[in-house]
Amino acid sequence: YFKPNNWASICDNIKDAFANNRNELQKSAEGFTENLQISESEKYQLQHDENQINSQEIVQIVESILAKHDNIWGGMARAPKFPMPNIWLFLLSFMKSSKKGELNTEVELALTTTLNKMAMGGIFDQIGGGFSRYSVDGEWFLPHFEKMLYDNAQLISLYSKAYEYTHEPLYLEVVVQSIEWLKREMLSKEGGYFSAQDADSEGIEGKFYIWTKADILKYLPENGEKFCEKYQIVEEGNWEDHQNILWKNEKFLNQEFKSEIDILLKIRNERIFPGLDDKMLCSWNGLMLKGLCDAYKVVKNEEYFTLANNCAHFLIDKFYSKGNLFHSYKNNITKIDGFLEDYACTISGLIALYKVGFNEKWLAFAETLMLTTYENFFSINEGFFTNTDKRSEQLIATKIDLFDNVIPSGNSTMAHNLYNLGVLLSREDFINLAKGMVNKMKKLIINNSDYLANWAAIAHKINQPKIEIVIYGIGAFDIYKELMLNTMPTNFIFVSEKESSLELFKNRWPKHDNALIYICINNICELPLSTVNEVVDKLKTI
Repeated sequence: YFKPNNWASICDNIKDAFANNRNELQKSAEGFTENLQISESEKYQLQHDENQINSQEIVQIVESILAKHDNIWGGMARAPKFPMPNIWLFLLSFMKSSKKGELNTEVELALTTTLNKMAMGGIFDQIGGGFSRYSVDGEWFLPHFEKMLYDNAQLISLYSKAYEYTHEPLYLEVVVQSIEWLKREMLSKEGGYFSAQDADSEGIEGKFYIWTKADILKYLPENGEKFCEKYQIVEEGNWEDHQNILWKNEKFLNQEFKSEIDILLKIRNERIFPGLDDKMLCSWNGLMLKGLCDAYKVVKNEEYFTLANNCAHFLIDKFYSKGNLFHSYKNNITKIDGFLEDYACTISGLIALYKVGFNEKWLAFAETLMLTTYENFFSINEGFFTNTDKRSEQLIATKIDLFDNVIPSGNSTMAHNLYNLGVLLSREDFINLAKGMVNKMKKLIINNSDYLANWAAIAHKINQPKIEIVIYGIGAFDIYKELMLNTMPTNFIFVSEKESSLELFKNRWPKHDNALIYICINNICELPLSTVNEVVDKLKTI
């Protein structure tokens, strides 16, 4: 941001430089262009490594992240603080698959501290649900009040998976409140989700979300003092101009104050809402689709499954045309050729939808999009996907995005997609391509772990035994539901009650029709089992 006078001065300087130093500007532009066109492999000295990242190197990556962690407030030890879900998803996956020990204990403490403090902080909307974009301070107290779809989609995935592992009620509440906010304020009639809510309303940042103590006592005459005490609301205000941001300094559920929160939400909804960015982006809706699927898997709320299916249909109906995805949709107009991120996030969402509903049409569509992405985005020379379609308007340079930030890079997401689809479709070509991408990134991942956490996550996944559970035959879904209640497999699960063309189902239909369960480890399948107890016992030995 530039103040008007500063901006005018800059424009004058540009004008003078163009008039009086044209040759120097031309040389500078040529150098800038040349620098932009340097390949990522050359810039970061990336070379294919024959060896995958091993368990010891995964530990090294974990320790590197922990060294940068804020032990008191969670998150990374810096301000402003961004949630960075991909870092914590990686640590969660490591914790799930690691044996108990000192490092595992450190990881669990870092993860739970971060998730607890974010959920308790001002960055989380304690009244309406959903997270703001980042915290200005290092304590998750003062948010930049803008709410982004991409943050909340990923945080729903993170808190859902964390709840699946820890059974912490606070995490479940975060998921439920966040989805309620999205349904109420961000969901279009067409089944897709708007991009963002502004930080400002009536020209004042955060005005929609803040309260004076006098207001709280007025609206909550019976329980106002206790509410103020629990949410750190004080007479002089904990922020500016006697205003308060709701936050907690101890862990408790908002459900304890449900009636009070319902009253305040109703009052707040009478205020002027923050501005709404009502365009809908393909990639962010792909992230939202995955978040809804992850939430459905653990919350078991059928409405979430319906929302996920509606979102998937929205993506296909509005963004997919003539074999290609587009980037942006608004007012029934779809425009801009899809970027790598659009394909990557949509494929990821479709894979997630298959994993909770086992409708093979979504898997087939994900494969179709993957083949399109490979044909039009993959650079054979670089070994990675370019950001833009080869058929789109050519830019000054064709860029390849490798680093994970608030949204994981398109390439790391595609590596996950390739591996997951490779396993689900029994396509070794996909699996080998994923491994090749990770192996070329090996040195960079080890040395820059906190900005390559999604890469670290797929490297870790590839390093683990590949476990597939196939449930096939009449009654397969009942067995699956019982299995999910008795264990928490982090494996690939296939379920079908009718004959399927997927490779792992071939020649396995039970003779007496009643479903059987196969456990396959690194492509070797054992004799079928018939009960969930047998499966649970077997998984304990792996």
